[in-house]
Amino acid sequence: MALGLGRAGWFGILAAWVGFTLPSAIVLILFALGISQYQDLAQSSWVHGLKVVAVAIVAQAVWGMAKSLCPDCPRAALAILAALLTLILPSATGQIAAIMAAGLLGWWGLKISRPAGDQSHAYPISRRIGAAALTLYATLLIGLPLWATVTGSSIAALLEGVYRAGALVFGGGHVVLPLLQTTVVPSGIVDNADFLAGYGAAQAVPGPLFTFAAYLGAVAHGPLHGWVGGLILLGTIFLPAFLMLVGALPFWENLHHRTGIQTAMAGINAGVVGILLSALYDPVWTSAIHGRMDFGLALAAFGLLVYGRIPPVLVVIVTAAGSQFLAI
Repeated sequence: MALGLGRAGWFGILAAWVGFTLPSAIVLILFALGISQYQDLAQSSWVHGLKVVAVAIVAQAVWGMAKSLCPDCPRAALAILAALLTLILPSATGQIAAIMAAGLLGWWGLKISRPAGDQSHAYPISRRIGAAALTLYATLLIGLPLWATVTGSSIAALLEGVYRAGALVFGGGHVVLPLLQTTVVPSGIVDNADFLAGYGAAQAVPGPLFTFAAYLGAVAHGPLHGWVGGLILLGTIFLPAFLMLVGALPFWENLHHRTGIQTAMAGINAGVVGILLSALYDPVWTSAIHGRMDFGLALAAFGLLVYGRIPPVLVVIVTAAGSQFLAI
């Protein structure tokens, strides 16, 4: 979106978002509708293979993010601390606490070198517009939970959780997995099996992982479902990213050179590695690996991704086919 904004202004940001997200979102919504309509499909062996490949993909994400975001002992310790905290408190509260603690500890104790060669870029956004976007971002982040609590509405709770997931993703798109899981699975909006199957399918389509929200909206049990639910959740999860982008760009040149900002962000990035590591165990591993065959299939998929450097879409297809073959 930032690239589109820099090249063509407001129209560019819209065109970039539509072109980058809608194709994969449409495919995932169609997959969700198929899962919802044909229950035998959801229980099939090849769909179980999608859950197994999710183990390999999340493990690869943890591996890669740990190497880039936790390159030293202090940041590795922050990641482990965040993982332990979210294992003890497997909820949205635990995730938020882990992110805040990692950011504060990073600001207080991390020592990192300044990145060299930063380039500035002028964007057509005034500070007034940026301040308004940041105000709206914070208002929704605080106001949506209050709305959900006061009304007790399941729709409000769903929108609040998806917005929060989009607002708290740092370090990589895979971090959205645990944030969304704590929103839709414990409440019964989406079955855990359907959740992991959709996450595996999301690896086989182009575009950002945020489009996984479109699948969840389409497969959800409740007032929001189908095409309407998919498109609403798709817009909801991207809204905080849009507001943060528009809000931060006018001020970023003055902020990103400050040591405190850099160390806090480094701590937060290490924390989200820990959150994803926790999610690798629960719900991903506990829901997909039921025996030696499942573990072997996941291990093979991990090897293809990390060492074979096979494109994820091919690994998804091979793993789903392998699961079907093993069930014969």
